[in-house]
Amino acid sequence: MKTVCIPRRLACVLAAAVLAPLGAQAQALQEVTYLLPAPATLPAFGPWMLAQAKGYYKAEGLDVKFVAARGGVDVAKQVGAGNAVIGGAIGDTPIIARAQGIPVKAVAVLGAGSLMQLVSHKEERIESPRELKGKTVTVLAYTDTTYYALLGMLSKVGLTKNDVNIQAAGPAGVWQQFAAKKAVAMAGVPDWTVMVMDAGAQVDILPADVYFKSMAQAILASDETIQKNPQLIQKLVRATLKGMRDIMANPKEAAAVYVKHVPAHQGKEASMQKTFEMFNQYVYAKQKVPGTMDEARLAELQKFYVSNGVVPKEVPVKELYTNQFVGK
Repeated sequence: MKTVCIPRRLACVLAAAVLAPLGAQAQALQEVTYLLPAPATLPAFGPWMLAQAKGYYKAEGLDVKFVAARGGVDVAKQVGAGNAVIGGAIGDTPIIARAQGIPVKAVAVLGAGSLMQLVSHKEERIESPRELKGKTVTVLAYTDTTYYALLGMLSKVGLTKNDVNIQAAGPAGVWQQFAAKKAVAMAGVPDWTVMVMDAGAQVDILPADVYFKSMAQAILASDETIQKNPQLIQKLVRATLKGMRDIMANPKEAAAVYVKHVPAHQGKEASMQKTFEMFNQYVYAKQKVPGTMDEARLAELQKFYVSNGVVPKEVPVKELYTNQFVGK
């Protein structure tokens, strides 16, 4: 057999060609701490987990680490203080944050619907918030935006918190007490609704939107980061919205990827698919451009927060959000 000699210069070129991809892969990704208002294992954070599982953040050159804070307002405080460049909350959260002097904006909203739905036992035949008068309803906490959404629904039928026995039951108790029929209804989110259905409850679902236009989940960033590092915010928003679009396009496939990435839900593919389908129906749907904030809706919400004493005064609505990172 004839030996073929490769000139040294060509050998160097070939070696460089082989090693170049390895070198590119070895380039350090930018580490980013992403604050979430609750543990990342909750199905509500499906878009974020899918973006991580499918490498959407890595494709943007980012190594995202998720850390749980103590609710959306705490996320806003930490992001506003510069302890994290990005965080998750509800679209309403900047209203509360700005009132406290926290310089954050919503840079994307994940859906045109409300995260909250009024979920009741079917035999109770609750067709309107008006029928909750004198009855027990569970909520996560008295400082949570789902509680404010419930108050908003009640206000539209002439009721106040004093007309209903509202129980703050915590993240587990809110649905467990309802499932045990210690409450006729709960201010729920799709995660909890599927949990009570899996526990055997027959339920009716009344979207908050029918009465009160509260918000879906949102991505928050500080004024400073938006101004000084808009490219980073753009990358994070783009990757996260891809995760949401995957759920909308194929909830079954998304559930399989999600469960594989979040071992805490191993074997629960069917429940996750049901949860994602519910998010599609009640939260993500009808948003013409994924991620876009509805300014008129936000303005109405701020008026409600002021009139109910949640915040002392209105701030210019343009200070609460920006749509510069969506639709790109």
